[in-house]
Amino acid sequence: MATTPTTPTDEREAAVAATEGSCPRCGAAREPGQEYCVECGLRLPPLDGTVPRLRRRWLRRFGWYPGDWIWTSLLTLIVAAAGATVAIVLTQREDSSGSNTFVATQTLSVGEPTATAPATTADTSTLPKPPEPTVTRSATATRPTGPPPPPNGRTPWPADRNGWTIVLISYPTANGRSVALATASRAARAGLPEVGVLESGNFSSLHPGYYVVFSGIYGSNARADAAVRTARASGFAGAYSRQISR
Repeated sequence: MATTPTTPTDEREAAVAATEGSCPRCGAAREPGQEYCVECGLRLPPLDGTVPRLRRRWLRRFGWYPGDWIWTSLLTLIVAAAGATVAIVLTQREDSSGSNTFVATQTLSVGEPTATAPATTADTSTLPKPPEPTVTRSATATRPTGPPPPPNGRTPWPADRNGWTIVLISYPTANGRSVALATASRAARAGLPEVGVLESGNFSSLHPGYYVVFSGIYGSNARADAAVRTARASGFAGAYSRQISR
């Protein structure tokens, strides 16, 4: 087994290798010239060109990558900002050239107030008073004590339970478990729920040979699919739902 990375630089280089050497959806290994994943059929992101170079620089600097869509979003934001600036300049020029102000007048009619008879107040001094309520003291409820739950980022998959989850990213076991744990800690700090690491060889529904960083334990595929958008918005652009069964 390869030496476990011990520095942030090693972890980021491992993240680059894992991103470009495996499918972002299912984690299956890919060849350099491969266009489609042989496991799930996903069209794989290219490894040559401007966007892949920017992707590698981003990963080496920050250790994570939001997705290729960020460059299109930045271009759209720049165009929108330029359009807003032009509109503000044109508006200021029109205001400085002078404008006419029109004031609309409206006549309101006020009716005479209508006198109403005062409400009659009922005399309640002769009514019987209700008895005072009896206060009883209930026994103080006790909470069961037990070991505290594991922190977010180290959530284990429940024993003898099948379900659905969100796969954030998968790392080959040769890269070491520490890289997967570092990514799980970052996902927990981003606010994702029930984050942990699975060893894929322990589950029949997963391809063996990977450390899988997951978020959430769901009872149905629909609930897992609903949480995919949140995971992608938190910096894991390749997140997808997956069934977990032993």
